[in-house]
Amino acid sequence: MMGKRLLGNSFSIFATRLTQSITTFALSAFIARILGAYELGQYLLAFGYYFIFMSLASQGFKVLFTRELSRNPEQTPTYLVSGTLLQILFSTIAYIALVVTIYLLPYQDDTTVVCYVMGLAIFPFSLSNITESIFQSKEKMYLITLSTVPIYILRLPLMVWVMQSGYGVIGLCMTMVFSELLILLVQWAILLQSVIPVWTVDRRFIRTSIQSVRTFVAIEGVSVVNGRMQILILSLLGGEIVVGLYGAIMQLMQPFDILSTSLTVGVFPSMSKAVDLGRRKQRQLAETSIEMLLMVSLPLVMALIFFGRELLDVVYYRPDFGSAALPLAIVSLGLIASSFIRPLSYLLVANHLEHINMREVIVTTVLTGITGVILISQFQLMGAAVCVLMMRFISLGQYVYGVSFNLFSIRFWKSIRRPLLVTGQMTLVFWILENSTQDIFVITAISTVIYGLLVGTLVAFQAGGFRVVYTKLLQR
Repeated sequence: MMGKRLLGNSFSIFATRLTQSITTFALSAFIARILGAYELGQYLLAFGYYFIFMSLASQGFKVLFTRELSRNPEQTPTYLVSGTLLQILFSTIAYIALVVTIYLLPYQDDTTVVCYVMGLAIFPFSLSNITESIFQSKEKMYLITLSTVPIYILRLPLMVWVMQSGYGVIGLCMTMVFSELLILLVQWAILLQSVIPVWTVDRRFIRTSIQSVRTFVAIEGVSVVNGRMQILILSLLGGEIVVGLYGAIMQLMQPFDILSTSLTVGVFPSMSKAVDLGRRKQRQLAETSIEMLLMVSLPLVMALIFFGRELLDVVYYRPDFGSAALPLAIVSLGLIASSFIRPLSYLLVANHLEHINMREVIVTTVLTGITGVILISQFQLMGAAVCVLMMRFISLGQYVYGVSFNLFSIRFWKSIRRPLLVTGQMTLVFWILENSTQDIFVITAISTVIYGLLVGTLVAFQAGGFRVVYTKLLQR
């Protein structure tokens, strides 16, 4: 029963994240096609500010409430009412801070209004974190999926209609706000079927929650600022068009991010159990996870180097996005570092060494701010791409040092030799296709089939490797 529940919850989380990523990617493509790079930059910038202040206002509470409700489910009515009041208070503070920040920065008037409207989504999203905390604590993640995924899917065609009807970015932001409000109402309707709210304010609960949430807010705040810093620097030093081009590049990295997250989250329980089985087992799991990710990232990097411009043209369908081909190739090189970073990060957490992860986030955030300002002010989009690449490998260096110093040395050649073999063969295929056809759909179809045959043949003949992780996942 527990295995089925774990599998169901994991699938629910994956389905929700996958839907979010696909609809976000599709929306970015439609904005670029229908409105243009400037408007895409406006939307991504507004979403970036919204995401930062929303995370500061609510994400720490979500982690705290989920943990506490898992231990004390009888307090659900109190958390639902007093927690909601607490989130309203913090959301109001966050929105005021967002408005003041945007007002003080030198953005165009239309961009400022877009940020104000998008920021209103802080309120419904933050409040839905309370309901989702209750669902998670009860291990009913499928309720989150049922209440969000249909709205995410329906929101996309509605947003396309809004753009085609001439309502612009403001219309998109208003649609975003109302869709988040609808999610909140649906989740409350589901909760009220099993939870009877206690309509009194528990002041002691509010004081205790504020004191307990500070560490979570610090962790979430540093992480989210680190993730959005490039867009903020670009918006101030480069403008909305450059932000739009940068966002277009980063959206193309989403498929690999989904894959790496799904793999490492799936292997993490096995990594945690392997702590009691010895360092050899941990190393085997980590190296196999890295190898699996490199088997995807290395050929993908070569594909983007060969056909990045064609991909940008077919996805965004505007000639100005083709200028981002070289920055796209540079950013894609960071996927190699990411193939190591995520497994090593989870490995450290499994061994209760998460302070190394926190140190890495702080160091990388500070360096991103300093390096980003220098490079972007001089080289605009190219500078942002180089900064992303530098930070990925600096992050990798910190994780490699942390694992090597505390656990075991990283055997790079063991993880990279087979991916290099496949990548070398795929590079030859890409070179032949580049000189044979200009049709990106034909190139994608042929290269995908050949890649599948190469990987399938390699997996079929190797003695261990992927089978270790695959067997572990089946045992769950």
